[in-house]
Amino acid sequence: MRGLARRLVTIVAAGLTVALVAGCGSSLEEDQQGAASGPVKVGLLVPKSGVYAPLGRDMENGFRMYLEAKGGKLGGRTVEVVVADEGGGPDTGVPAAQKLLQQDKVTILVGIVNSAVALGVRDLVADSKVPLIVANAGANAITGEQRSDYVWRTSFANGEVAAALGEYVAGQVKDGKVFLAAPDYAAGKEATAGFQETFEAAGGQVAGTELTPFGTTTNFQPYLARIQRSGAKAAYCFYAGAEAVAFVKQYQQFGLSSKIPLYCSGFATEGGVLKAQGDAALGIRTSLHYSDQIDNPTNKKFVVDYRAGYGDAPTVYAVQAYDAAAVLDQALAKGATGDAIVEGLKGVGEIDSPRGPWRFNDGHGPDQIYYLRETKKQGGTTVNAVVQPLTGS
Repeated sequence: MRGLARRLVTIVAAGLTVALVAGCGSSLEEDQQGAASGPVKVGLLVPKSGVYAPLGRDMENGFRMYLEAKGGKLGGRTVEVVVADEGGGPDTGVPAAQKLLQQDKVTILVGIVNSAVALGVRDLVADSKVPLIVANAGANAITGEQRSDYVWRTSFANGEVAAALGEYVAGQVKDGKVFLAAPDYAAGKEATAGFQETFEAAGGQVAGTELTPFGTTTNFQPYLARIQRSGAKAAYCFYAGAEAVAFVKQYQQFGLSSKIPLYCSGFATEGGVLKAQGDAALGIRTSLHYSDQIDNPTNKKFVVDYRAGYGDAPTVYAVQAYDAAAVLDQALAKGATGDAIVEGLKGVGEIDSPRGPWRFNDGHGPDQIYYLRETKKQGGTTVNAVVQPLTGS
């Protein structure tokens, strides 16, 4: 996280923690006790506006799809969903979380795309004893050095997604070198570090690393020229959203795609990004814990049902929120107060997910399979075809 973002999270979270503890402790506890017999309020904190709104839409779709399939109940308890707009960062996301906790008095929080928001909310949920299930934000610290009994994650850690790819790429380039590219912020640094660790452990050599200005880079030509001059046999990238579209299109236009194979964390070719990239994305290999092409019965049904309900193929963002509801379905059977839900989460067993079976690890993150995917044409549509598992569950 850049210095400004870190200071913003610290200032906002500190102020809101004081307000929350002072203003709603007893009423929140009373509300949670009432939830033990009445409807359970789930606060769904996802972007409804800004650049991450498409991810928020997919996450809400996934959560509601599971809930509707269960007749509006999780763990046998009626669920009331209260949606709040996370916006684009901690300046909007943390106050939205405070509103859910203090005014809406939710029993549990689910969602969050932005890692700075998740880190900013961490102390709020711990102090108010309201569990949080992170359904996207990938900061390593969430299930690492800053893990908490009240914070769980059904998504990924940035470093893990990239690390899953390192050994495979080392085997592909053999004695060649790989160039690394990512935006200059926490997620980009965690991803390149995760890839480099497993890549070098498998005998790989890094030709160079370029961290591009985050959120402002639209012309990647200077960086692509450096990749070309480096003599690299392949390149690894971590990009998402508009940056992923621009990077992939310009990578092809610069003539690199036919000479230097591109490997990425899977967000670079996921959902609407893949559609926008068009044929420029063909042949890119990525690592991720989901593809709508995974061949298992649970995923096949999930894809059919999701398309019927929402018109598009499901994304990893939809699956992560779908699985958050599945986790709650187990946890709420044990009780509906904050501490009871935490105990329930500790006892959650294997989740039969569209991504494949997984369960929580000791850090409260998913112990899951990461897949090698390749973008291919299938029936006139570009898909992330599954090549092979990269890790076991």
